[in-house]
Amino acid sequence: MNLSELRNNKFVRIVSNKFVLILVVFIIWMLFFDANSYLTHHELDSEINALENNAEFYQKEIENDKAFIKKMQDKEEMEKFAREKYYLKKENEDIYIIENQDSIKKDDKR
Repeated sequence: MNLSELRNNKFVRIVSNKFVLILVVFIIWMLFFDANSYLTHHELDSEINALENNAEFYQKEIENDKAFIKKMQDKEEMEKFAREKYYLKKENEDIYIIENQDSIKKDDKR
């Protein structure tokens, strides 16, 4: 194949067109090297999605905490919580903690 046949090839004529070359260089530049490249946008979009998921999680936690605070406004509920969670007791009162056999940790001695 000589040079004149190569120049007459349809694919080579299209690819060697200066406008096509400039367009290809521009597309490659915008996809990979520019500050607003596709890769940068993809990373930022995934970061935004992660932050939105975190925001949803924390909104749910805020709602749970608000419900807990509202529940703790009642003195009896606060006392019940303190007794169950922190084993607090009244004066002259004994507390017995009953554990089931399956809830006791066993040593792995063989």
